Amino acid sequence: MSRSLKEIAEAIGAKVQGDSSVQIAAVASIASATARDLSFVEDEKNLSSALKSDAGAVIAGDFAAASNAKPLIISNSPKLAFARAAAFLQKSNGDRITGVHASAVVHPTARLAANTTIEEQVVVAENAEIGEGTRVGASSVIARGVKIGRDCRLYPRVTIYAGTTLGDRVIVHSGAVLGSDGFGYVRDRKSGRYEKFPQIGRLVVADDVEIGANATIDRGALDETRIGRGTKIDNLVHIGHNCRIGENVVIAAQTGLSGSVTIDNDVVLGGQVGIGEHAHIEEGVLLGGQGGVLPNKVLRGKGVAFWGTPARPLREYLKQLATLAGLSKEK
Repeated sequence: MSRSLKEIAEAIGAKVQGDSSVQIAAVASIASATARDLSFVEDEKNLSSALKSDAGAVIAGDFAAASNAKPLIISNSPKLAFARAAAFLQKSNGDRITGVHASAVVHPTARLAANTTIEEQVVVAENAEIGEGTRVGASSVIARGVKIGRDCRLYPRVTIYAGTTLGDRVIVHSGAVLGSDGFGYVRDRKSGRYEKFPQIGRLVVADDVEIGANATIDRGALDETRIGRGTKIDNLVHIGHNCRIGENVVIAAQTGLSGSVTIDNDVVLGGQVGIGEHAHIEEGVLLGGQGGVLPNKVLRGKGVAFWGTPARPLREYLKQLATLAGLSKEK
């Protein structure tokens, strides 16, 4: 299904320059675009190649306003506009098949709203709730009492334990496990054995969160683990029990958070970051790849980049590296 350039521009809050009736079916790079595709350029130096491409139309900034070689969508932020156009087209071209597949097992007490899709071999347990327009991928398991909001997308083989709530427009990629027991034990000093501490809390995931493939997020031990609105979690991330993740946080792949970590709004965590229990990363902090934060440590400074293990401000980290390099040369 295609959309006119006018429809796309209206949907993303931009303006058309040139023929607004051009039909667009998908998005593509400048190199691979066809006459039915929409592409984009962020700066003037790439405009010429975009205008010479086979793309049916191009999203560009005000620097393209004088051009009439090709239909354009003009936006102050071409890349963001392109992402929104892609989402609009994807929704327009989405799978129209809804309903419950014959091989799925849905408990009679589960409540499925209108236009939900339950794919092959899905299990939906008693008293689970799935909101309108949500799609649950093949072989996923939705446990007892789980609540899933509107327009969510769960890819195949997602497992959601009891006591988990997902907001609206949440995306969960294949292999993710949400709401599993936290890693909590008490040692019997006499026998030396470890006995399991109760893991009976909840996991709450707010609206517009995306969770990557094979990510794992534990429920709270006695209370709850919470993931804030708009947070994006990459593949192979682990978040321990009782963690509190703020809004619009970005967590890159292979990062691990121990229990009871607090991450405030707008924090960015690079790949393979490790954070000890009860640490607190305050609003707007940037923590570079393989950074390590000791238990109970607080990192603060909006917009400040930290690096290394133990993590410290980037300038300090680089200064220490330079000092070590100088010492090795002296020898």
